[in-house]
Amino acid sequence: MLDMGFLPDVRRILDKVPRDRHTSLFSATIPPQIETLIKWAMRAPQTIEIGARRTPAETVKHVIYPVAESQKSDLLRALLDSVNYDSVIIFCRTKHGADRVAGLLKKNNHAVAVLHSNRTQKEREQALQGFRDGKYEVLVATDIAARGLDIADVSHVINYDVPQHPEAYIHRIGRTGRAEASGDAFTLMVAEDSPHVASIERFISKKIERIKLDTFSASNWRPSTTNTPRSSRKANPARPSATNAKSRVCG
Repeated sequence: MLDMGFLPDVRRILDKVPRDRHTSLFSATIPPQIETLIKWAMRAPQTIEIGARRTPAETVKHVIYPVAESQKSDLLRALLDSVNYDSVIIFCRTKHGADRVAGLLKKNNHAVAVLHSNRTQKEREQALQGFRDGKYEVLVATDIAARGLDIADVSHVINYDVPQHPEAYIHRIGRTGRAEASGDAFTLMVAEDSPHVASIERFISKKIERIKLDTFSASNWRPSTTNTPRSSRKANPARPSATNAKSRVCG
């Protein structure tokens, strides 16, 4: 909620209420921004942690694709061409990055919605409803969509950017594989992401499998030349499922 622009309003409200008060703060995660707010708004707070989840759901298969920074967008398009998906949420670290990735995919005939805090409330509602209804096959978003949203039947999650906080990784990939359904989560990792990935692996106490997409390389992959738009939310029988996509384990 704070990422959506409510922080100034929260500060104004707290400035008006008595200093002698009881304040409770509920948050799925406590990133540095929330810690700063806590120190400003609360005095000697006590933390109560209930059911903290440090492992992904067993129904989610999650892997990492190492890639050069210059090839990230090409690999993203190759993955979308290689897996049999119904709906995909692509997470980016910044609002500018989300807009850029969405524009790239639109040029490649994907039906795309964008969700981040610079969008108006009406635009956010239209994006979410269109994604739920199947009007859009891809939702490109910042961490604003990682939790607290009612989005069912998401078959795939792609972390275009590695999250900087381990808890965010759990919430992001938890958008798929819900209600005991199976789901797939892919993370694109460049060299600079190694410390963040190491933090995630320490957090979940497990090393995440690194794989490569056999159909992708700098020399042999080219974007689709067809001008025919994809049918939204329609599985393409010519494409393998995510778990059967041609890929191999990295050494």
